[in-house]
Amino acid sequence: MYIRKAWLILSLFLFQNLHATEKKDTLRILFVGNSYVYYNNLAQLITVLSDSMDTKLVCTKSTLGGGSLSDHWNSRKGLRTRELLDTKHYNIVVLQDNSLWPIEHADSVLYYGSLFCEAIKKKGEKVFLYNTWSRKKTPETQEQINTTYLQLAQQCNATLVPVGNCWAKMRKLNKDAELYFTDEHHPSYLGTFLTALCFIKKITGKLPHGYAKVFNYWDRDGEFFRIMQVSDEEIKQCTQVVNEVVDN
Repeated sequence: MYIRKAWLILSLFLFQNLHATEKKDTLRILFVGNSYVYYNNLAQLITVLSDSMDTKLVCTKSTLGGGSLSDHWNSRKGLRTRELLDTKHYNIVVLQDNSLWPIEHADSVLYYGSLFCEAIKKKGEKVFLYNTWSRKKTPETQEQINTTYLQLAQQCNATLVPVGNCWAKMRKLNKDAELYFTDEHHPSYLGTFLTALCFIKKITGKLPHGYAKVFNYWDRDGEFFRIMQVSDEEIKQCTQVVNEVVDN
């Protein structure tokens, strides 16, 4: 009786442990950008959201507040982006320019974006473009932002992640959804959550199997910090928008 009970307990433990340690496909992703990446810990949120998926997305970042691709390419203000690209391997590199550059300095976006694309592709890595959103008071600029990123995507045969279109769709679906921080151009927690789902869908072709409402991230020392909290209704609306806007 005791032996049988012990065997059942051991079998259950082995079964749970097998699934806990089941190997997943892993993609290593570097985000090259600015505050639109580090606000609300976008890279870490994507990593956490992918826990329930068949593919684990391990995201890191190289960022500078207000930084442009020109800053990254020329290693200004302590940026080490090119060193990271030379010394480390990534499956995907995400490029994001200053939020106003696609409108005011499109030539710079195309020039430095092309330099990065060429360097990244020489290593056999894929390029994804973070097609950002318009500022809250100037939604009419979304078309110009999209045009610049689309031109770069076609020029470099890179993958476009239509974050700006997802934001525009959400603003039409729910006018009360607050995607912006109080400065009216950085993302709120909800804006970052929607952005994270855009990347996950574009990279994997799927969305997570399940969602928590509170997202925590464990650091290298075993401590955790809270990234954000979202409601069931917000999750429902964000997944609906992403599934409608982002193709595979």
